[in-house]
Amino acid sequence: MKTNICPTCGCSLVRLGISENKASKGSYNGNELYFCCDGCTDLFVKDPERYIEETKDLIVCPTCLAEKTLTSATKLNVNGQDVYFCHCPHCMDLYKKAPVFYINRLEGKIHNEGILGHDGCCIGT
Repeated sequence: MKTNICPTCGCSLVRLGISENKASKGSYNGNELYFCCDGCTDLFVKDPERYIEETKDLIVCPTCLAEKTLTSATKLNVNGQDVYFCHCPHCMDLYKKAPVFYINRLEGKIHNEGILGHDGCCIGT
């Protein structure tokens, strides 16, 4: 599942409500990268290997959009595809009710208004 994570600070662009066309852009080894701000783009250019190493194992929970390391995430196999979540059981329950919505939002196909824009935040549960 593809989602954009700022390679400098590790923030999910979807969680921040930043679409690909509004993100700061750069490239590394022929790959286009999306950053949350110009400041992160500038930092990345100074030491790209450091930031790639720091953020390479990050995943984003499709429900609450929290960033987690792969080793600290909870894995659920859905139709032969591994989906990674934060540890909140509420997130997995919500995902199971509307998986297409959460996958599309994570991939940026559905615009997210920002951190509290859709159901999926653990607050108030």
